[in-house]
Amino acid sequence: MGDTKVTIEMIKAVRERTGSGLMDCKKALLENDGDIQKACDWLREKGIAKAAKKAATRVASEGIAWVLVDGDKAAMVEVNCETDFVASNEVFRNLVKSVNEIVLRDEPKDKDEAMASKNAEGKSIHDLFLDASMKLGEKLDFRRFVVVHKQADEVFGPYVHMNGKIATLVVLKGGDSELANGVALNVCSLNPQYRTMADIPADVVAKETEIELEASRQDPKFASKPEAIQRKIVEGRVKKSIGESVLTEEPYVLDESQTVGNVLKSKNASVVATYRYAVGEGIEKPQEDFAAEVAAEAAKAAK
Repeated sequence: MGDTKVTIEMIKAVRERTGSGLMDCKKALLENDGDIQKACDWLREKGIAKAAKKAATRVASEGIAWVLVDGDKAAMVEVNCETDFVASNEVFRNLVKSVNEIVLRDEPKDKDEAMASKNAEGKSIHDLFLDASMKLGEKLDFRRFVVVHKQADEVFGPYVHMNGKIATLVVLKGGDSELANGVALNVCSLNPQYRTMADIPADVVAKETEIELEASRQDPKFASKPEAIQRKIVEGRVKKSIGESVLTEEPYVLDESQTVGNVLKSKNASVVATYRYAVGEGIEKPQEDFAAEVAAEAAKAAK
């Protein structure tokens, strides 16, 4: 090892592959008898060892959600990092693009299979994450993905909001890409829970009916009406209340004078499926209590 000659070109090659500091690259080459690949692996292993100690207390809740379409197939992914700063970094954005492309091409069954999938250069998604993590110095996570197929008479509507904060994908039967993109915008903006009224579970309707009925009984005018009229009033209120979470009942974002359902009907189209990834949704972020931290430090100083 002591006789190994390390050149500037060798150091540059290791730096380009790993993004590590010059002295770290030189040390890695010396430790591995000038073998560039082994030096890269050595640096990566050292980086993993250091990162593992920090990862337990770090949460990757920022990042990018993205969607790609290729003919009758589409894929949507969410890749997470720790900060918005890294989410806007070109290295991270290239990682997301590469992951999305690989998933779209290979259609892995689950995340384990996805992580083993390789790009055209023979690098797996797992390796791409390790390389990017070393360069960026943050915990990165491939959180989720979905691969969607459509029929020949169906249309995709992909939409990415705020450069990757939210990604949506809509599949319509009939209609055209302009309509599909408009509906995707609705899914992004209003995040409906159901596609149509028929998709609402019976127990949800029953519960909402019970709530509306009890509220209506507090109104003396309602109580004086015939039972059939009461039932219609309650049904109308339930439909209005639940309709706020139903895609076809929502105002169409591109023309709020119409509902999504009316626009679809005018184009002889219907919604087959909708997908929506909002970055970090459902991830519990650690809350920093600055006041408590200051109080604790003051208490220490007083002792």
